Amino acid sequence: MAKHDQSYKQIFSNPRMVEDLLRGYVKQDWIKRIDFSTLERVNGSFVSDNLKQRSEDVIWRVLMDDGWLYIYILLEFQSTVDRFMVVRMLTYIGLLYQDLIKNGRVKEGEYLPPVLPLVLYNGRTPWKAALDLDKLVAPAPGKLKEYQASLRYLLIDEGRLQASELQQERNLASVLFALENSRDPQEMERAVSLLV
Repeated sequence: MAKHDQSYKQIFSNPRMVEDLLRGYVKQDWIKRIDFSTLERVNGSFVSDNLKQRSEDVIWRVLMDDGWLYIYILLEFQSTVDRFMVVRMLTYIGLLYQDLIKNGRVKEGEYLPPVLPLVLYNGRTPWKAALDLDKLVAPAPGKLKEYQASLRYLLIDEGRLQASELQQERNLASVLFALENSRDPQEMERAVSLLV
């Protein structure tokens, strides 16, 4: 893992940064139902026979209403966009569920907890990969469609965030994204001024 990637992992290992990321960039009503004081980092070292350990992902859980919500943040720093990202995310969520079951966090008769699959991308080229699995699977005939896997992930493409969006949020995640997008010292100063 590159030094930059490791720094990002450390940054998003901070509960305040995760809270600011969700409050600022997940524009959905259910975010208001989260008790951010319960944010808790989850061990993300799931290993299967065919996959390497995913050390660049950050997984959190937080109470929402009366149950846990898992937030799977996949930090994506590749120079090229991964066309099959949604398939990777489906695999990682499956591994997370297997781990929860194996370790007794989901008991007999209980539901699996919801997961927010979030890809945080900071590459130079715009993200063009499908956000939905069904965009990659050939159309299934008739009732066969009912049996196809389904997943959609939330993408935050840092390089495409507008300066006005970043200034409006005025939180730690916004400052980080503004610094990442800075092209000269004046832009860096403006980014730092968001903290003031």
